[in-house]
Amino acid sequence: MSALSPKKLAPERAAVGGPPSHASRRGRRSVDPVVLTLLPIIVLAVIVGAVVNPAFLTTTNIIDNIITTSAVLGVLVIAESLILIGGYFDLSLQSTVGFAPMLLAVLVSSAADNGVGLPFGVGLLITIPAVLLIGLANGLMIAKMKLNAFIVTLAMLILLQGLTIGLSGGQTYAVLPRAMTYLGDGVILGLPVQAWIFVLAFAAAYVFMKFTPTGRSIYAMGGNLEAARAAGIRTTRLTIGVLVFGSLLAALAGLMLTGRIASVTANQGDGLIFTVFAAAVIGGISLNGGRGNLIGAGLGVILLGVIQNILTLSNVPSFWINAAYGAIILAALLVGWLSQHRFSGGRKMA
Repeated sequence: MSALSPKKLAPERAAVGGPPSHASRRGRRSVDPVVLTLLPIIVLAVIVGAVVNPAFLTTTNIIDNIITTSAVLGVLVIAESLILIGGYFDLSLQSTVGFAPMLLAVLVSSAADNGVGLPFGVGLLITIPAVLLIGLANGLMIAKMKLNAFIVTLAMLILLQGLTIGLSGGQTYAVLPRAMTYLGDGVILGLPVQAWIFVLAFAAAYVFMKFTPTGRSIYAMGGNLEAARAAGIRTTRLTIGVLVFGSLLAALAGLMLTGRIASVTANQGDGLIFTVFAAAVIGGISLNGGRGNLIGAGLGVILLGVIQNILTLSNVPSFWINAAYGAIILAALLVGWLSQHRFSGGRKMA
């Protein structure tokens, strides 16, 4: 199904015998079945981790190696989830993760380090508009010119990869100002900054999508584009806004990753988009738009973080970790398919 084609309303939005009341709709959304499914799976994974390695349940491992390490992925998952719920997707987010910090690093590094030597604040004032322009270009081509979202964002991904390598000359920038590394090693109230960002970002995104008119409009647009337009929602403006916001979050994720590794590499972010989609799908975000919530997406990120940590503690080679992610995505898709068909069958018999 094309990312731009109108979609049928999700099955759970229609009730047998007539439209559901506002209270019943809110009641069904209050407990997401995906959340109820993921919680016991995460608990089971934690038990397995504790059996595999006693160090798994230590505070240091949980905070530093699971939550903090998952923070970059989590911010990107929020960005992609908002776009997916709105009925589109953005492949170029992974390239923004590398391009934004690379542009900033080149601008603020000294001439001796192949940089321009600008003050950090000036460099940031140049980088932010550049990131906004990426989302704006995607949004205009997809929403205004009606170009295919897959082709547009794939082309942007390739373009940004080339720009990142061109800016850096293929080199790694490791002499960075403290302002660029703080997000990686900073601590607030005894907890890493990235752990705070992970928790607060998902909480804020969940509240925004569930309780604000704009969040509800994004759901409506993803559920049925034509119906959303007929209801007075400015879908073109909303689409552009979601894609621009996604680019900003991707830039934030890039700066977080830069801070964590204390450098910017020419291939930063490569392959990250596949893990982003994995976490979103596992968390119940529909690839067809209009369904899913950010709590489920957050649990999907945590589940992937736990699995990766268990495999790492077990000294499993990294390529098996990638294989495990692929298997998890297929399993999540199959579970979602079975649940949807089971639900549809129940409605037919009612």
